[in-house]
Amino acid sequence: MVNFRPGNFQSVPVVVKNLIIINALVFLLQNVLASRGFPVDDIFALHSWQSNQFRWWQMFTHMFMHGSMAHIFFNMFALWMFGRILENIWGPQRFLIFYTVCGLGAALCHLGVLSYEYTKFYNDFMAYQAHPSYKAFMEFISRHNIGVDQRSLAYWVSDPDSIEQIKGSVTFIYKYYNEMVSQATVGASGAVFGLLFGFGYLFPNTELMLLFPPIPIKAKWFVAIYALFELFAGIENSAGDNIAHFAHLGGLLFAFIMLRIWNNRFRDRFY
Repeated sequence: MVNFRPGNFQSVPVVVKNLIIINALVFLLQNVLASRGFPVDDIFALHSWQSNQFRWWQMFTHMFMHGSMAHIFFNMFALWMFGRILENIWGPQRFLIFYTVCGLGAALCHLGVLSYEYTKFYNDFMAYQAHPSYKAFMEFISRHNIGVDQRSLAYWVSDPDSIEQIKGSVTFIYKYYNEMVSQATVGASGAVFGLLFGFGYLFPNTELMLLFPPIPIKAKWFVAIYALFELFAGIENSAGDNIAHFAHLGGLLFAFIMLRIWNNRFRDRFY
């Protein structure tokens, strides 16, 4: 039985240690460049396929960027907590492959969901543009949870056939669409969720201590509950919480696929 002790930073395995260092340096550089007006997010953060700012390398670079101190802290804490154990079991090469595949898989799932949502939005917009009206506009913004200026709507109610209001509504939706597809995604969360699943897969009955509330829970139940929460939040869109829930689920999915393949191919030395 292997005993994994927390140890100090020098005892952290090489890949996990370097990933933490790289993420920290990129986060620092990201903020320095952004403060000087350099469009770092436009170039390196992950954009949807519909966006003119999408570049292939963003599939990799977005995994080393983070949106806030809390964002990078919790991701790096989870990378240290679960990643060091998995790397000690698998070795640096296999662990790095697993981490990278989970991160790329998360990005693919996220982009796939965005592509579906944006295509549906655009098709609805084209239908609205063909037959614009106050009633159709209200149905559109209700369907897509779009907030609008109530004063402008009140004016439109008083003059439902206003050409100015109709043209303005088309412009408003088109601008909203462009802003929506230009939103970027950053973070190592997809890869980290893959590590979480990997830990739960190998150590299903290991107890983890929750912070709020402080109660122990077996790893398999923690992963299952987290996956269900992410699925529910992704479907409900969590009131626009700006979290890539399907990227998290993508990390879990690709972790499961990788582990099943490795378990079948290396049954005698998988774990």
